[in-house]
Amino acid sequence: MSVDFNQLFHQFTELKVGVIGDVMLDTYWWGKVDRISPEAPVPVVAVAKKEQRIGGAGNVALNVRSLGAKVSVLSVLGKDGDGEQLTALLEAEGINTKYMVQSEQRITTNKIRIISRNQQMMRLDAEHTEDMIKTDEDKLLFAFEEFIAAEDPDVIILEDYNKGVLTTNVISAIISLCKKNNILTTVDPKRKNFFAYIGVDIFKPNLKEAKEGLNIIGDGAELLLLKDIHSSLAEKLKHKVSFITLSEKGVFYQQDKHSAVIPTHIRNVADVSGAGDTVIAVASLVFAATKNVELMAEVANIAGGLVCEEVGTVAIDKAKLLNECETLLGN
Repeated sequence: MSVDFNQLFHQFTELKVGVIGDVMLDTYWWGKVDRISPEAPVPVVAVAKKEQRIGGAGNVALNVRSLGAKVSVLSVLGKDGDGEQLTALLEAEGINTKYMVQSEQRITTNKIRIISRNQQMMRLDAEHTEDMIKTDEDKLLFAFEEFIAAEDPDVIILEDYNKGVLTTNVISAIISLCKKNNILTTVDPKRKNFFAYIGVDIFKPNLKEAKEGLNIIGDGAELLLLKDIHSSLAEKLKHKVSFITLSEKGVFYQQDKHSAVIPTHIRNVADVSGAGDTVIAVASLVFAATKNVELMAEVANIAGGLVCEEVGTVAIDKAKLLNECETLLGN
């Protein structure tokens, strides 16, 4: 593949990106278990360390920022301490939070993981998952219009975690506004609003989500089946590019009649957490910079594999990704 990857990665720094969707705070409590509680048959965790990280759509923004692009995150937070903490974490990473909205009706999503002996003992989810009310929809869409006018973004990433921020009204309005302003749209969907993303440029489900959405039963991932999945998705969504992650089998893409499966590269997989966030972030930047769907798929495939070598949710390392692209894809 004849690509100047240094030039491509420099182009990332010239891109302006908006990430809109469900942001969340990831909280980790680490501790030691020495006894069972006398109050109930449960372990007592003596908490020794606490850490808070950026999660959900915020992790997509973090990956975009790690590659050098200018990124703003748009979402709805509660008026609470978790929202303040998450905003501070985002700003510390150079992510613009000017267009975040606060809600009187919702709380900031916080997923608390309690860990001992390298095992997750319990997870506590503080969140609202119902669709946000119209008042909050209007606030977010107003902020989005302000963002477009002020920032003139190159690409918008819709990151859906089924937490109620990306309602059908919000989704259709965002895609419509992007079309009017010639802004690329990419989406990482979830089951609830799977077919609401009509007219998006790049639709990136994983294979399980695509099969569930289309009621396909079976474990196959051969090219013919994947092309049929693209056709069925395109009939409903009228989108331009299908980009489907296939777990350990790699990725599939199709644009018009051009399609292929790109096998994964051999990795020492430690943790798949956050890999999807990295893939949509990298794919969005590469496509925005080049409009080359094959290159997009190749680079995003490598990026997804790299973050799986790390424990926990981590953003992509730009220098490491550049080196891998030159090694695996360069002439």
